[in-house]
Amino acid sequence: MISRYTRPEMESVWSEQNKFQKWLAVEIAVCEVLAERGEIPMAAIEQIKKKAGFTVERIHEIEKIARHDVVAFTTALAERIGPESRFVHLGLTSTDVVDTAQALQIREASELIEAELLNFLETLKQQARRYQRTPMIGRTHGVHAEPTTLGLKLTVWFTEMQRNLERFRRARCALEVGKISGPVGAFSYLSPEFEEALCRKLGIGFALASTQTLQRDRHAEYLCTLAILGSTYDKIATEVRHLQRTEVREAQEPFASGQKGSSAMPHKRNPVNCEQISGLARLLRSNAMAALENIPLWHERDISHSSVERVILPDSTILAHYLTVNLNGILKGLVVDSEQMRKNLSLMGGLIFSGSLLLELTRKGILREEAYEWVQRNAARVWDEGADFESLVRQDPYITAHLSSDDITRIFDLEYKLRHVDLVFKRVYG
Repeated sequence: MISRYTRPEMESVWSEQNKFQKWLAVEIAVCEVLAERGEIPMAAIEQIKKKAGFTVERIHEIEKIARHDVVAFTTALAERIGPESRFVHLGLTSTDVVDTAQALQIREASELIEAELLNFLETLKQQARRYQRTPMIGRTHGVHAEPTTLGLKLTVWFTEMQRNLERFRRARCALEVGKISGPVGAFSYLSPEFEEALCRKLGIGFALASTQTLQRDRHAEYLCTLAILGSTYDKIATEVRHLQRTEVREAQEPFASGQKGSSAMPHKRNPVNCEQISGLARLLRSNAMAALENIPLWHERDISHSSVERVILPDSTILAHYLTVNLNGILKGLVVDSEQMRKNLSLMGGLIFSGSLLLELTRKGILREEAYEWVQRNAARVWDEGADFESLVRQDPYITAHLSSDDITRIFDLEYKLRHVDLVFKRVYG
């Protein structure tokens, strides 16, 4: 069974309730640091923490009139807190709260994504080891090339996912930062030391320099990282789709009991989940382009980025999480036909060993161009007549004048062709 996406915790990260909760966390943390520094009474912070609260509905009611979401939020808080509310939002501008709170949301979303990335890496490793010595044809340009193993194919994906994880960790670190530098980044209200203390309290980093906003290259890096991740998923899903083609039938995504492939053709088993992954990966790439467009803002700040981020940050993190969960389920339940893989290895009558034959002839002292002509001459007969390549080679007097029967046997030995696979596994997995 394919793992279905039943993870409401990711969607809740971007709920309005959680967004305002993070705003409140920033406001309270600011009050706490102010109180610790003796700039507001300790009694006031106790009252603020005790009474502070909101409802999304009330914030929306106020926003209809104020037409400013942060003003609506602080007004809703003031209604509950009372006189001590004069200490809330002290020395802050709106983006101090919004950008810093967004970093807290990114941290929550990233923790969920990273957990699934680790799960997916473990699945790839287990499946690679399972199919380490399962031979299959490797293809270049969609045409049979030379033998490989399914485990080696999975190992290539594993190492790519390791790089994706490294990129993701770097990108989330760059984005999980706050800023309390005021309207233009000059710290006209609160000091840089205050900003550092606040961010430590919130458990995030701080921008060494900022304007009224965090610079959007951070967000672009994060969204581009998710786009690269999605492209890896697209690549893997596309490979499974190709392997599931009727003419290939080497592997296929799980097909559940009772699942239907077509309304008109009952026999169909379509790679619909892999196709969905390929399709949704396009959204991750397009969202990355929008994030790149957000980097140039006017002077110290405009809000052209804000409306875009309300779409692309939730969408891309939810999509990345969703695709990771689903692709993990597909590869965990991958249906592999090793016998069909064996049959396909023989489909071209032994032509997949032509490169080894060419190399061995050059090692025997034959000019490469001449050896190439001998090999290609025999290969053409396999293409055109359906002959057996090894038999033709053993009958070719030019070739047998330089290669013994044992040489030819070794050249056409599948296991010899795959002799270094175990070393690759040792290099990757230890």
